[in-house]
Amino acid sequence: MPDTKPDSRTAGVPKGATALLLLADGTAIWGRGFGAEGDAVGELVFNTAMTGYQEVMTDPSYAGQIITFTFPHIGNVGANDDDIEADDAHALGCVVREDITRPSNFRSTEGFDAWMKARGRIGISGIDTRALTRRIREAGAPNAVIAHNAAGQFDIDALLAKAKAWPGLKGMDLAKSVSGPQKKLWDGGPWRLGFGYGAQGEGERPHVVAIDYGAKRNIFRNLVRAGASVTVLPATATYADIMAEKPDGVFLSNGPGDPAATGEYAVPVIKALLDADVPIFGICLGHQLLALAAGAKTVKMHQGHRGANHPVQRIGDQPHSGLVEITSMNHGFAVDGDTLPANVVETHRSLFDGSNCGIAFTDKRAFGVQYHPEASPGPQDSFYLFEKFVGGLK
Repeated sequence: MPDTKPDSRTAGVPKGATALLLLADGTAIWGRGFGAEGDAVGELVFNTAMTGYQEVMTDPSYAGQIITFTFPHIGNVGANDDDIEADDAHALGCVVREDITRPSNFRSTEGFDAWMKARGRIGISGIDTRALTRRIREAGAPNAVIAHNAAGQFDIDALLAKAKAWPGLKGMDLAKSVSGPQKKLWDGGPWRLGFGYGAQGEGERPHVVAIDYGAKRNIFRNLVRAGASVTVLPATATYADIMAEKPDGVFLSNGPGDPAATGEYAVPVIKALLDADVPIFGICLGHQLLALAAGAKTVKMHQGHRGANHPVQRIGDQPHSGLVEITSMNHGFAVDGDTLPANVVETHRSLFDGSNCGIAFTDKRAFGVQYHPEASPGPQDSFYLFEKFVGGLK
């Protein structure tokens, strides 16, 4: 007699469902899978950018996270080898509204579905991403599992246990896991249609040592565009390692995880650089680490800021104070502006929630911003910050 016992792996699975987004509170959201099969657990967040899904998926700052894209048509222009920010995808997976369609762009070399599959990343489509985004805004970014099985078979109890057991990003250092493993000389410039990526120009250039906590490549390209030569060192580089390169200035990159955890080894190095009065520029995680080195604190945000349309206002005694920049952002932690010491002033503030978006030392050549002036994706209102940093080294 054949076994007629119901298969618990398909029990309760809606007809046609091949993917599941399971929140730690037990909420099950069913959809259609694409990309790789399997499952992954992490923090569920949302991104409001209308373009740049490849750049988002390959941004190392998204390590440990599942991205809900609020723009409904993701994957419609396919994928290529130029629109990436790292050697591999770092986001665990993505949640989208519409099914992935055939590419409709002359730059595409493969479909987004195939691109995701080749990188072991899981996607789920057919989701009401607006409702999911509202849920995240109201309740905060939850732990979740994203799972894809073409046969529609899911061990829900095991997946839920994974979601509940995952500790969350608070207290987690991820910079070491996404940082480049060794020293690297960087010379590539920004991309232009019909020309590809440029190269570093001739002549003497200020030497910037960039600490890679999970950097986006476009940051290095913009440092080159602003006139610098760039040497990239790993997240664990010591003060001696950095000074051995004879830097004119030091750049602190973006990256994933809790800045307080990464700060256990990064902050002493940054303090030593400040004591030596080395010019410093920090972006995102680098900005937070710079604030920690000054004695300030960082906090976990309710939902974070992720998108390419975030308004930030310049404040305080600086050129064009009051001007508003439209910025690209990706962070779930923020500097607590109320904890800044007397020698550090706030220079930028979010117009969404008033959180800190920039600092500058009054007695050192050091400043940082929470947002991403290199964009990719996003507007280029803030390129002047690269010019300010590199120009001050000449």
